[in-house]
Amino acid sequence: MAAELEVLAHAPTRAPNPHAPSRPSGCAVPSEEPLIGGGKTLTQVTRDVCAPLERRPTFAWWAALCAALAMLLFGVWAVGYQTATGIGTWGLNRTVGWGFDITNFVFWVGIGHAGTLISAVLLLFRQKWRTSINRSAEAMTIFAVLCAALFPVIHMGRPWLAFWVFPYPNARGSLWINWRSALLWDVFAISTYFTISLLFWYVGLIPDLATLRDRARGWRKKLFGWLSFGWDGSGRTWSRYEMACMLLASLATPLVVSVHSVVSTDFATSVVPGWHTTVLPPYFVIGAVFSGFAMVLTLMLIARRVMRFEDYITVRHIHAMCKVLVFTGSIVGLAYATELFTAWYSGNEYEMFAFENRLHGPMAWAYWIMVSCNVFVPQLLWLRRVRGSMVAIFVISLLVNVGMWFERFVIIVVSLQRDFLPSSWSSYCPTLVEFGAMVGAFGLFFTLFLLFCRFLPMISMFEVKTVLAPAHPKEHA
Repeated sequence: MAAELEVLAHAPTRAPNPHAPSRPSGCAVPSEEPLIGGGKTLTQVTRDVCAPLERRPTFAWWAALCAALAMLLFGVWAVGYQTATGIGTWGLNRTVGWGFDITNFVFWVGIGHAGTLISAVLLLFRQKWRTSINRSAEAMTIFAVLCAALFPVIHMGRPWLAFWVFPYPNARGSLWINWRSALLWDVFAISTYFTISLLFWYVGLIPDLATLRDRARGWRKKLFGWLSFGWDGSGRTWSRYEMACMLLASLATPLVVSVHSVVSTDFATSVVPGWHTTVLPPYFVIGAVFSGFAMVLTLMLIARRVMRFEDYITVRHIHAMCKVLVFTGSIVGLAYATELFTAWYSGNEYEMFAFENRLHGPMAWAYWIMVSCNVFVPQLLWLRRVRGSMVAIFVISLLVNVGMWFERFVIIVVSLQRDFLPSSWSSYCPTLVEFGAMVGAFGLFFTLFLLFCRFLPMISMFEVKTVLAPAHPKEHA
């Protein structure tokens, strides 16, 4: 046992813990499909995952980075122009007070949910198929939360006063934050979620940073040595590491439910028809997991092709994510039907009109795009021929992302467009500035993700090795 511990520690990979309970496979996909293809050894795992970091960037990476930076610069221009000119540059009016900014805020918060689910919840349930995708999903969570945090600040109109939402000792006397504001709850929910997610992501990186330290030279060796906190791969170190991971996973798991539930209270605590309903918290949570998994699937399909990770992000991983997509998409469809039934069964004329307006009003096209992309399109994954085509799965994941964005648009804009007073009904048309802010957020997300893929291992080497270790117990990696 001591010899095996030392061998795996030098990989470095997770050493077997004699005090840990046995881990069931718990895979929700066919066992005949391997988790890691190509008969990889521990040495090959290290070499393959480190290869994109150690070689020169490819032309495709530079092209993607330039496109992402162009989108980001367009967003910087839009936000800068809006800040200098004023919020009159938006298409908002006295009826539709929330438009693209809050729509994008809720969308990006939802995108960030899959990372915590894959990392924390599946870790607690010992799901081994998460090992090749959890690192990228965790990074995606952090980048998505950063994008989400931008929009409330932009929406303030005076972003330099954003510090007013934080409780701190100040000289303003009796002027204090409004603890009853649902928007203030968002500040604490999002900041807590971001902090735990960042800690969980970085702690998970430490063993792999130690591997990069051992392979690097010069200043890079010193940098990775500092970032890995002197990791030595001993049994004691692994024991403390696993304990820290389990504690962070236990803290992060309730946040999967609480964060988007808090975001949903922005709507559920109001009296606007279509918002004032108790179904919104579970509805938002399952929708967030749905959209988050769709984004993970989109990025993983690109990464496995461009970075040649087909042996690590296998068909088994893709099929597992497809099953989650079908499951959550079906629940989202049930939530849509529940909303319609509740509005009809309540007998409230305002609630019934709100949903009739969604179905047949001037913006009904947005509602039917939402239903088509979120309910009907994912059901195609029941077909074996569709599941066997990576192109079809990629298109479906993209359409789910589009549909989930339109879901937030329908909830916010279409509900506000026609309220209690017909004389105040108004239309809404986003301006170039609002489109620019949305494009800029996508540019920031993809820029950060591309930099992550270039400078840090996007696949968790030591966790992949735990899957392969039983087959190669005596190999030095």
